Amino acid sequence: MKILLAAFLMPVTLWALGPENPTPITGPTTERNVSLDMALAAAQAAVADCTAKGYLVSATVVDASGVVKATVRGDGAAPHTPNASRRKAYTSASGRNSTSAMLATSQSNPAAQNLGEIDEFLLLGGGLPIRSGTEVIGAIGVSGAPGGPLDEQCAQVGLDKIKESL
Repeated sequence: MKILLAAFLMPVTLWALGPENPTPITGPTTERNVSLDMALAAAQAAVADCTAKGYLVSATVVDASGVVKATVRGDGAAPHTPNASRRKAYTSASGRNSTSAMLATSQSNPAAQNLGEIDEFLLLGGGLPIRSGTEVIGAIGVSGAPGGPLDEQCAQVGLDKIKESL
């Protein structure tokens, strides 16, 4: 059976990679990312802003691929807030949009109604992409304020802190 299956697959493979249908080979890619210094500054500024307003939050900054660069858990922030802030940041980096905009799209567009079912996505306000020009180089997520719009305001303060570095 294995010999017959291999004989059947071989022509398909040769056809797909044959000279009449070559697969182009490109060079390595270059990806810009938020630096550790920027990530820490943004997360700390977001937590400080929320703390000043009386909100106990955590903030996470991820790089362009959604990998955590920095997490800051404010004093007294609930235990779920670090993970929720990470998921918001991941969602924003992955979707290259704010989590509040992605939530609105999922609610208004039937084709996008299952966005929240993607592993690790969290469609609640509080996640914002970090852009250098038009390129998304990371994202910040904040969790713990009483509502997504307030989380997003604190996240924006974090972005404002690093905007000169972008």
